[in-house]
Amino acid sequence: MTGDYEPRHGEVEPARGDGSAELGELIGRLTSDEDMDRETRGRLLGRLAGLLGQSARRVGAAGVARGRWLADLLVAAAPHIPIRDLETLQAHHHGVMGEELADRVVKAAGNATTAVGAAGGALAAVEFAAPPLLLTAPAQLAAETLVVAAIEVKMIAELHEVYGVSVQGSGTARGAAFVTSWARQRGVNPLEGGSLTSALGTAAKSALRKRMLRVFGRSLSTMGPLLTGAAAGAALNRSATKALALKVRADLREIAGSLPPLTGDQPRRLNP
Repeated sequence: MTGDYEPRHGEVEPARGDGSAELGELIGRLTSDEDMDRETRGRLLGRLAGLLGQSARRVGAAGVARGRWLADLLVAAAPHIPIRDLETLQAHHHGVMGEELADRVVKAAGNATTAVGAAGGALAAVEFAAPPLLLTAPAQLAAETLVVAAIEVKMIAELHEVYGVSVQGSGTARGAAFVTSWARQRGVNPLEGGSLTSALGTAAKSALRKRMLRVFGRSLSTMGPLLTGAAAGAALNRSATKALALKVRADLREIAGSLPPLTGDQPRRLNP
């Protein structure tokens, strides 16, 4: 499944070489399309698992086990995650605003992580039916972990848009800020010094590694026999995404309330 990937109509032709550009494109595709069908999602996850398997062999078992490899992959992928601004979000969700718009952003993210869990479970069922392919299971888990994390990072970034907490800077700096927000399960406070930098500090790196390993452990549920893993993975992902959203939304309401009022034609997007 991972060796003969061919893009379909509307998909980006993957870049060749060391795989890093293709990895970013695949993650971007898997996080941007809320209406992706199960077959396409499974195929892209399979291709991503193939790339991650190659990368893991280069890193070695020790690097994978400590969580640094997964953390570095998420940081590298973050600038490729498509983040919609407030205007685009409102247009996509038929003009709703405020808490209702935040609800819809969270629901879309929950649906996406649920679908990833189900797709991962379906792939695992195929692998359990063919024992030689069990060697691909760790890479499949890594792919699921990385995509779930990326979807939740996208959700957090778009919730910042909804709550009017503007995060400025380059794509790399914004990506690092939202990845740190995901790891800490907190909003980004623009008034805090050092919150918007392209380099993660020691504490942020440690939090990110630990969180990636926790999500990786959760993905182990997809390894159940037949399709029981698909059901477990889907349910766990949905629950975890909702719990994360509750924490971040509460934090963003507080941050939005502490920011100075905007002037001119830039009203606060959401009054908590």
